[in-house]
Amino acid sequence: MKILITGSKSQIGKELSQKALNFPDWDWKFMSKKELDITDESKVKQILEEFQPDFIINCAAYTAVDKAEDATEIAYKVNAEGPKWLSDHMGNGFLIHISTDFVFDGNSPIAYQEEDETSPLGVYGHSKLKGEKEIQENANRYAIIRTSWLYGEYGQNFLKTMLDLSKKTNRISVVSDQIGTPTFTGDLAQCLIGIVLKNGITNGTYHFSNEGVASWYDFAQSIFEYAGKNLELKPIKAYEYPTQAKRPHFSVLDKSKIKKEMGLKIPHWRESLKNAFQEIY
Repeated sequence: MKILITGSKSQIGKELSQKALNFPDWDWKFMSKKELDITDESKVKQILEEFQPDFIINCAAYTAVDKAEDATEIAYKVNAEGPKWLSDHMGNGFLIHISTDFVFDGNSPIAYQEEDETSPLGVYGHSKLKGEKEIQENANRYAIIRTSWLYGEYGQNFLKTMLDLSKKTNRISVVSDQIGTPTFTGDLAQCLIGIVLKNGITNGTYHFSNEGVASWYDFAQSIFEYAGKNLELKPIKAYEYPTQAKRPHFSVLDKSKIKKEMGLKIPHWRESLKNAFQEIY
C-alpha cells in the first residue's frame, strides 16, 4: 500500500506520521510544503507519476482564517487549486481531502448534514468549498472529510493556546456563544487510516468530529479541569472578541453518514480530551 501525505507538518499530518508507525508494511511518503507545494501543478504531476500512490491524504491547507481575508489569492491557490491538481493527476488512487465546518454560515438550528446548503462567511470557508467542488468535478475516487475545532499534540490549536495563557494569567475570557464540537486529531487520524484499511469508501462528502456539543467556553473549562488549573474563566459574547473574519455561530456536524459507512463508534469530545491529556501530558 502506497500512501502520500501532503501537508505533513500540519496538525493532522504530524498525527498521521505517528499513527504510521503502527503500519510499517505500508509505503508512506510524508511531504511538507517545502517538498511538495500542491499549488505547483508540474511538481504535483511529477510526484504522483513517480510514486503512484494508492491513497493521497491531503492535509495541506491555508488555515489562517483571519489572515485569509487579506491573503485571498494564496488561500484560493492552496485550498482550491491544490486539490484540483491532486485530482487531475492522481491516476487510479483514492484522494482523502480534509475540509471544514466553515463551509456553513452557522444559522442552522440542528447539526449540519453533508447535503445541507453551504454558505461560507469568509474567504477561508469560500476557498475550502471551492476545493471541495474541484475534487467532486475532477477526482475519480475520493472522500471529502469535513471536520471542526481540531486540537492535539502538534501545531498551534485552542488546547495549546489555553494552556499557554494559563501560564501568564489566572483570569481568562472565552467566547460562550459560538457552538461546535472539539475534535481530537488522534481520532480523526484513526478515521482516515480506517478509510485506507477499507480500501476506500463510497465517493462523497462526509462529516467527522467527536460527539457532543460545546461552546469555546465549555471547551476551555474542560481543558483547565483536566489540566488541574484553578483560574477565573469568564464567558463573553463573540462581539466582545472581534475578529477580522466572521465565524459560524453554530457548526455542529452530523456524523450519521460516516458512522454508517464505516461502522464507527465516535467518542464524546470530553472523553477524547481526557485521553488527549493522558497521551500528550
